[in-house]
Amino acid sequence: MALVTTAEVCDANPQLIVSGELRALEPIFQIYGRRQVFSGPIVTLKVFEDNVLVREFLEEKGNGRVLVVDGGRSLRCAILGGNPVVQAQNNGWAGIVVNGCVRDVDEINGCDIGVRALASHPMKANKKGIGEKHVPITIAGTRISDGEWLYADTDGILISQTELSV
Repeated sequence: MALVTTAEVCDANPQLIVSGELRALEPIFQIYGRRQVFSGPIVTLKVFEDNVLVREFLEEKGNGRVLVVDGGRSLRCAILGGNPVVQAQNNGWAGIVVNGCVRDVDEINGCDIGVRALASHPMKANKKGIGEKHVPITIAGTRISDGEWLYADTDGILISQTELSV
């Protein structure tokens, strides 16, 4: 989505918004990381106060994908920290969206990757490895499925059933 803003995408695609093929997440996310604009095919993950599966995903090659994590909107601990974000950057992930908290904000903000999360929190997550990969999730008022496309910039986050060409 080179130099096309999420606002322009919405303005150019009213039919996709009406049909539900293009959805905007509620504006609840804070912006982290150096890459404020990012997009890519979505990989979904559902966890609660546990980051083992988050780390496992980010150890894989990202190939320009975006990891979208439903962390149950927990504000009691961080499920994403600096080390996994550095690894994600090095492995070619375009971005990470967390319906939960991050920590090591200064380290994350030094990384060339897009990160969105609800807030920062100093406490670390559990390490039990409990969660579900590649399942439909609902975050910020929107149902998101594995393989859909995410487009993020400073105006917000869009989810599309297909890759958009504008």
